[in-house]
Amino acid sequence: MKLLRSVLFWCHLSVGCVVAAVVVIMSATGVMLTYQKQMTVWADTRGLNGAAPNAGFPRLAVDSLLRGVQRATSVTPTAMTVRSGADAPVEIALGRDRRVFVNAYTGVLLGEGSPRMRGFFRSVTAWHRTLGATGQRRTLGKAITGVANFGFLFLVLSGLFLWFPRNWSRRAFMSVLTFRRGLSAKARDFNWHNVIGFWSIAPLAIIVASGVVISYGWAGALVYRIAGEEPPAPQTTQNAQAAARDTTIALEGIDAMLARASTKMPGWRSITFTLPRASSKTVAFSLDAGNGGQPQSRSTLTLNRETGRETKFEEFSSLSPGRRLRSILRFAHTGEVLGVIGQTIAGLLSLGALLLAYTGIALALRRSSAWRGRRRRDDGVVVERAKAA
Repeated sequence: MKLLRSVLFWCHLSVGCVVAAVVVIMSATGVMLTYQKQMTVWADTRGLNGAAPNAGFPRLAVDSLLRGVQRATSVTPTAMTVRSGADAPVEIALGRDRRVFVNAYTGVLLGEGSPRMRGFFRSVTAWHRTLGATGQRRTLGKAITGVANFGFLFLVLSGLFLWFPRNWSRRAFMSVLTFRRGLSAKARDFNWHNVIGFWSIAPLAIIVASGVVISYGWAGALVYRIAGEEPPAPQTTQNAQAAARDTTIALEGIDAMLARASTKMPGWRSITFTLPRASSKTVAFSLDAGNGGQPQSRSTLTLNRETGRETKFEEFSSLSPGRRLRSILRFAHTGEVLGVIGQTIAGLLSLGALLLAYTGIALALRRSSAWRGRRRRDDGVVVERAKAA
């Protein structure tokens, strides 16, 4: 056991030194991304008047809204989000990174939200995922963060074993369970490292493990296999390219389908759908009764584009165990699966990870300094003995 502890300690120390810098970047950006969704929605919609001109004023047809946006922007819309509030503006996506907000009653273009806020979070997210790399370097950046995240998972799991004191006494356990005052710098860092590590280990392990699932395809496939399922086949490049080439929007009957979707889930907060193309046989409506990051509050209604009939309705409870687990892990990484409380916990854990990295590096540097000091003293003793001889 002593040998195992020694080997595990040096592996823990070595891995920590290798991945520390990347873990600090991912943790710091994780703190900044804590309330990304809420802050983005607030910045996008503040000051926008999506209310009707007067009581009883009807909403415009989807086709009218989209054609108006296309004329005003000279860009073909790609998706649409309708929110449940009567005065909430309609959000229309223009490609992947651009969106506009429109008054659902008058068709007036209200603006493009907050480019600065979205740009800020886009930059922070890039640093979190790929260390800010762009273009062809994104692959390398993603590989580095993936390896660092995997190393961090090892640190979390090995840290639990190393946390247990050598002497199992109440005093020994209390020294690594509670924060203590009046300690030297070395003892304080040791105390902080152990206390923060112990109390955050369970949720931190979930967040880091879910990061591994997001980073690696084999880890995502493993989730399905653990649930006793074969992982779904990825979309082929040929299918994706064919979908991208079809740019003709087909909106016949879309208002009736949207109305049908709105009755499928009582209490929905938003309905999002990709605008159907001429080659599309179905239209999928994503209904969300949560904050956008709670898969247990989502459902998907698929309707036949020509007849408007329901072809499939998927609630979270109807999904296979593998799909449910994979969806939960995706949003467990950000804490959104538990709403604002979960996001707050994830943000605090990211802050705790920063302190773990700081105290771990501080302890490693002190150990290295002490080792060099002993080495110099030993060399000095050897020299003195040689002179005496």
